[in-house]
Amino acid sequence: MPVALVTGASSGIGHTFARTLAARGYDIVAVARDKQRLDALAVDVSAQHGRTVDVLPADLTDAGQLAVVEDRLAAGPPVDLLVNNAGFGARARFAEHDPDAIEAEIRLNVIALTRLTRAALPPMLARRSGAVVHVSSFASFQAAPTWAVYTATKAYVTSFSESVHEEVRGSGVRVLALCPGMTTTGFQERNAFDPSRVPRVAWSTPEAVVEVALRDLERGRAVSVPGLSNKAMVALSHLLPRALARRTAAAVANRL
Repeated sequence: MPVALVTGASSGIGHTFARTLAARGYDIVAVARDKQRLDALAVDVSAQHGRTVDVLPADLTDAGQLAVVEDRLAAGPPVDLLVNNAGFGARARFAEHDPDAIEAEIRLNVIALTRLTRAALPPMLARRSGAVVHVSSFASFQAAPTWAVYTATKAYVTSFSESVHEEVRGSGVRVLALCPGMTTTGFQERNAFDPSRVPRVAWSTPEAVVEVALRDLERGRAVSVPGLSNKAMVALSHLLPRALARRTAAAVANRL
């Protein structure tokens, strides 16, 4: 049976990836800090889909705990799909942002994702099969004041994904950057967004995001942007002068 390792599997998009992949016949290695939620996921997936969930609690901002997950990817049993979903963002003016929170955000969004990908790829390349999905954001295409660290880390994720996608082209291994927009995961509420100020058409569910991601992965795409409104916003960000795009992003963030 194929095996998928999903980080940030205790909630949101990561939780939905784990459930959706189990429904498609994958056994799951579920990684997150919250062991209680992972255990509940394991019971649910086993009951509904008859698949195995190996619970691997880890704080990926901690080098020692990250190394345990790296070893699981590098040493086996083989992982056919790595979903690097774990990440977070905190809204703050950079000069007022807690330095430790900044470092934790970079460690999780950038360093952990990069090291796990480095651990996963050699065995996949040796087997000439496998895939990696990086959960980035449509914010990766646009600088956004008060989100300086988050948008910068996600810009790294998208660029990194596209580069490695080209490196492994023709090898049987696929790499995809998933760039969702507004998704009903609780991220906005945790950062003092008012969801009612966002038009309903702009929202996606985690289920819809994951379905689009897996479809685009099968099609061999490098970047997946779920939702027509999000695709339009990404296209607009490329067309606008950068100064205007920055100021527009700041105005939108303040409105929310």
